[in-house]
Parts: sequence; structure tokens; C-alpha cells
Amino acid sequence: MIRLSAIHHYAIGLAALSEAMLAAPAQAQGDLLVAPTRVVITGGGNAEVVLSNIGEKPATYRISLELRRMDEEGDFNDVAEADASTAERAALDMVRYAPRRITLLPGQPQAVRISVRPPEGLPDGEYRVHMNFRAIPPTETPEQAAATGPEAGVQIRLTPVYGITIPVFVRKGRLEAQASLGQVQVIRSNTGSYLEIDMGRGGNRSVYGEVIGKSPRGEVLFSMRGIAIYPEVTKRKAKVPLTPEQLAKLHGPIRVEYRELPENGGALLAETTATLP
Repeated sequence: MIRLSAIHHYAIGLAALSEAMLAAPAQAQGDLLVAPTRVVITGGGNAEVVLSNIGEKPATYRISLELRRMDEEGDFNDVAEADASTAERAALDMVRYAPRRITLLPGQPQAVRISVRPPEGLPDGEYRVHMNFRAIPPTETPEQAAATGPEAGVQIRLTPVYGITIPVFVRKGRLEAQASLGQVQVIRSNTGSYLEIDMGRGGNRSVYGEVIGKSPRGEVLFSMRGIAIYPEVTKRKAKVPLTPEQLAKLHGPIRVEYRELPENGGALLAETTATLP
């Protein structure tokens, strides 16, 4: 028998998941769905991230905060707390969250609450941590252990551990940023083709949006969402994978735009024109 209160809480969870997915795109890995994929808190305040188990079995996830830095290739490198900058330590100290471990039934959503309390005298700026949601492999049952015991011989079983990481930003004060686009070129390799775009950033906060390529007639030739330039770098390379059909159309002049995502207003951040061979 399912109690009415359980149904009520489940309905609230589904509503929270729907609202979170409308506010920002969701990200899935394994059987875990997370929405939104980035959190921005201005000054102090609270936010929520909704986790949902889209698998067919109960699953447990451990939640933690990490420090990561972007490099000029657009990749992220882990930063040990001992090597953290003053701003990174401040971000770890002011971001609080609960719970830190969640077990979800199939189809069950649950919110992780995030709160930020900036300390007195915190300098203006953008502060960032990365929130990691990592699956905890299920405990082996006695029957499973017996099946892989000595009488069954030596066996090695690999269990994939899935995880999702999203950035959490804390912004304080009046912050501005500018973006620019530089060289655009097609790179061909044995593993596929992609468009490499040199991007630049100025100001005291990150920029985030999508890259869109258009023909002289306005036809969209390619697009890629979720491209950011974080404050630790002033330039990076964006690599947009190309299908054979897209590659066949990339000849002659094209217009490349870097825009905010439509749900964030769609403002033009930077643009350039390139002529491809």
C-alpha cells in the first residue's frame, strides 16, 4: 500500500524535475539525469539541482565538490585543495549542499539543495566549484559472492562507475565579460573531422553559449551548445564535430556566431566571417 503522503512527495519531485529541465538543459550519464547542467547564484542565496534515476533498479549516488580549471584547449584539469587559489578556496568555503548521498528508486527524482553565504569582505568576482554526482556500485549479495568464489575460479569483473559534474557559480558585484572569435579552420583526422575555432574572452567573469555557423543565405550549417570560456583563461579552442553532410557544405564564406543560449536571451556575444577551402 502506498501512503498518500508518499504520492504527494513524489508528485512534488516530478514537478521540480520538470521545472529544472525547463530552466536549463538536463544531462544524463548511465541511469542518472541531472537538471540544470549549471547553477549561477548572484550574491548569496539558494538553488536546487534535481537528480532522477531513469534506470530500472535502485541506485545510490555520492555528491561532492571539486575544483577544476579550464586550459586553452577547453579541457578541464583537477585541482587539489592544497593547490587551490584564494578564490577557489573561498568558493569551497561558501558553497554548502545537502544531502551528500542519495538513494533513488527507478523513476524517482530528488532535489539537492545548494546554499551560498558569502563571507564579509568577499571581493567582487566570479567564484566556481564543480559539483560531482557519482554512482556507488551496488553491494554484492551473498549469492553473487558465492557464484564468484574459489570454486568458480579466479574471475575479474569490471563495474563501470558513472558520474556527472556540473559547475556552480557564485557571482558578486558588477561583473562584465566580452568574447571574440578568431581563426576558423577544418581539421580532418582518422577519427573524424571537426571545425576548430579560436575564441577569446575579456573581463572579470566567464562567458557561455553556443557556436552557430551559417551560409551567406542564412542556412544553419552547424551548431554546438554549452561552450564556455572561464575566467582562468583568456583564450581557448572550441572543437565542433562535423558529420560528412556538414563537412560537404563547408566551402567558401561562412558566418560564425557565438551567442547566449536561447533560454538565456540569445544575445550575440561575438561573430566572425571565414572562407573555407
